[in-house]
Amino acid sequence: MKITAQELNRSTLARQLLLRREPLGVAEAVRRVVALQAQQAASPYLALWNRTTDFDPAALDAAFTGYEVVKATLMRITLHAVHADDHRTFREAVEPTLRGGRLDSRFTATGLTLDDADVLVPALLGHADRPRTAAELEAWLGERLGAPPGPGAWRGLRGYAPLLHVPTGTPWSFGPRPSYVAAGSWSGLRDKEASGAALARLIVRYLEGFGPASVADMAQFALVQRGRVREALKVLAGGLDVLAGPDGVELYDVPGAPLPDGDTPAPPRLMAMWDSTLLAYADRSRILPPDYRGLAIRINGDVLPTLLVDGYVAGVWRPVAEGIEARAFHPLTEETWAGLAAEARSLTALLAGREAGVYSRYGHWWAKLPPSAEVRVLPGA
Repeated sequence: MKITAQELNRSTLARQLLLRREPLGVAEAVRRVVALQAQQAASPYLALWNRTTDFDPAALDAAFTGYEVVKATLMRITLHAVHADDHRTFREAVEPTLRGGRLDSRFTATGLTLDDADVLVPALLGHADRPRTAAELEAWLGERLGAPPGPGAWRGLRGYAPLLHVPTGTPWSFGPRPSYVAAGSWSGLRDKEASGAALARLIVRYLEGFGPASVADMAQFALVQRGRVREALKVLAGGLDVLAGPDGVELYDVPGAPLPDGDTPAPPRLMAMWDSTLLAYADRSRILPPDYRGLAIRINGDVLPTLLVDGYVAGVWRPVAEGIEARAFHPLTEETWAGLAAEARSLTALLAGREAGVYSRYGHWWAKLPPSAEVRVLPGA
């Protein structure tokens, strides 16, 4: 079976609940979309507002507080919000990446070795059997080492150890001063066989939320070697469908997953900063036109909040005093602007109760954007 570029786009939108908002609770919505990037605390909230009907941010507050949805360093060595049932699998799958990425030269430059880390991590998890602030854990590490740890020591351990972020309060559950708690009991962090089996399970979950996808896409999502992906696909052989992509590349998929027609209508959306759909693929053109990649994704990796029009990134947005300022990269129809205006009214109502100036710390990027095709301020509610 061959799939077109437009059909790939609609498949992503369907699985990411972006063809229409669904009447789902927040934990089930997170499970459906697999993972929400969460390095900016507001983004999981805005992502779910885009995807569910009658979204109540208090419901996500409660899901974080009750650890139904958890926030941790996972795929791409980045903070993600995931369903609690997925956390262990995802953590085991990316174990080699986290080890190499966090127990790196900055860690060993402090005088610590990888063997030291293997001793320190279980002890750290034992100490974090209840919520601890970063300062408390760093002090504990200093006492354990008999001297203040170098900056690379705590950075490495907190990124490598299976720790969950603890909710610290309003407006978006997690503030600038993080606290942590151990993610249950852990053993065998370096079990290669367990990591391979977990990667196979992660691939299935990834395809459920983002497929169809290539080997390169899967490797990009998890930030693992393509060879590991190919080994995992051998484990899954016979259990996945194989499609021919628009460029002839083999794409894998879970049987029975949604494959909408390419002409399925896609409503406009005001996407969260770092929305996972823009970063989950090696070939991001299925949702982010190549000409706009350098506009939406800044040179340091910041992924701006974007306008999604007919399924593709078409501009960026930010809150202003009067509502939402939308900058279109190409001319939009009046019907599209009307749809974006309706989204803006809903979004400003959500932000009013939380943080009207969300993402304001990233406002410097707007001065560096080239002239847009059109800029409109969409009035708030």
